[in-house]
Amino acid sequence: MSVILKGGTVVTHDDSFKADVLCEGGLITAIGPDLETPSGAEVIDAGGQYIMPGGIDPHTHMQLPFMGTVAADDFFTGTVAGLSGGTTTIIDFVIPDPQQSILEAYHTWRGWAEKAASDYSFHVAITWWDDSVHKDMETLVRDFGVNSFKHFMAYKNAIMATDEIMVASFSRCVELGAIPTVHAENGELVYHLQQKMLDAGITGPEGHPASRPPAVEGEAANRSIRIAGTLGAPLYLVHVSTSDALDAIRYARSNGQRVYGECLAGHLLVDDSVYQNPDFEFAAAHVMSPPFRPASHKEALWKGLQSGDLQTTATDHCVFCAGQKAAGKDDFTLIPNGTAGVEDRMAVLWNDGVRTGKLTMQEFVSVTSTHAAQIFNIFPRKGAVRVGADADLVVWDPAATKVISAKTQLSRGDFNIFEGKEITGLASHTLSGGKVVMRQGQMDVSEGAGRYIDRPAYAPYYDAIKARTKETAPTVVKR
Repeated sequence: MSVILKGGTVVTHDDSFKADVLCEGGLITAIGPDLETPSGAEVIDAGGQYIMPGGIDPHTHMQLPFMGTVAADDFFTGTVAGLSGGTTTIIDFVIPDPQQSILEAYHTWRGWAEKAASDYSFHVAITWWDDSVHKDMETLVRDFGVNSFKHFMAYKNAIMATDEIMVASFSRCVELGAIPTVHAENGELVYHLQQKMLDAGITGPEGHPASRPPAVEGEAANRSIRIAGTLGAPLYLVHVSTSDALDAIRYARSNGQRVYGECLAGHLLVDDSVYQNPDFEFAAAHVMSPPFRPASHKEALWKGLQSGDLQTTATDHCVFCAGQKAAGKDDFTLIPNGTAGVEDRMAVLWNDGVRTGKLTMQEFVSVTSTHAAQIFNIFPRKGAVRVGADADLVVWDPAATKVISAKTQLSRGDFNIFEGKEITGLASHTLSGGKVVMRQGQMDVSEGAGRYIDRPAYAPYYDAIKARTKETAPTVVKR
């Protein structure tokens, strides 16, 4: 069935103009003023509203097995929540256990994701290293459209990637045309500080941020950037939460290094005072890594988005309910790490970004959609309003209002870090693959409607890097 959006203002990452948008066969087929409405097409009145690319959340964890439990949102409920807020594509994470085949883990996650209501793709974590990992990375890039590999610098004695693993994996990424990504926290320091907190009798959620101070993130960010720069690899840092890490990114970028930074909606709006709440359930509900930071870091992150030193926004959507968080009642290190956000990311960024003048509408589109599509090599199929692009669109009503509440959210979570926040500016309609899946808050979704999205390797960039490296290689004189 055809869908035509009439009378709206199209907003892209670099332009805005009045136009109708026609969607047929899952694609955008025409854009222009006063388009003729095909017979039988569904007409959406977008008058007074904005037509933008559907959001891309490049960092989610649906159905994640973690710390002895499993995240509450699966790939269906999580993607439905995303669609309700205008997010039409997620990039989730395959996280193999140490010594588990990364290819086997990938197929496990693909099986879980078959129920997704929106399009999805995967980063694959490198949690260990041997010749099989080296080989399977090529298979994932070549045969399954994976072009990004994740490295957890935290979580010692579990999935932490050592410097040795990162050097091997980053080098392999260069060979394959993939981009390494990192969770930048110094795992050795975190482990040491956790034990120090517990030894001092600090067992509650307040010990969580104290064991992961900003310097821990800054050190790891700088180290991963230096490793990537030495090897000629680009780098994407997930959930940047501190001015320390942002400074490292800014310095690298100012010196010509291809480094990209992602920040979370939560880190832009919530500060570390939440961990001082005497209610364990409230404080524990905010436990995630990196933790929420002092207010000064929030302001630095907003400036990072404004300056372009941070390119994307995400949520790290990983929902654990109160009963699951209670596992750490007597030991904060046992609280499952994670909060929600995929449902509210775009609305809170519009409310606190565009409406306050911190972001232009074009910058909003960039940081919620287009930059992620460009960095992960699916632009202009995604992240664009242009003929031939996927018809993943959001019609945005700048006057619509709501109060965020866990009681009304679609996520299975029982808590919302933005609880009680009054929002102005919401998605009125969401289109996924040309189908209207949300109309004025009413969902019309199908389990399994989402498609897996291949993301091609970055061959041209890497070919140039390899050629330049070969040209500048030192001459070896045999004696």
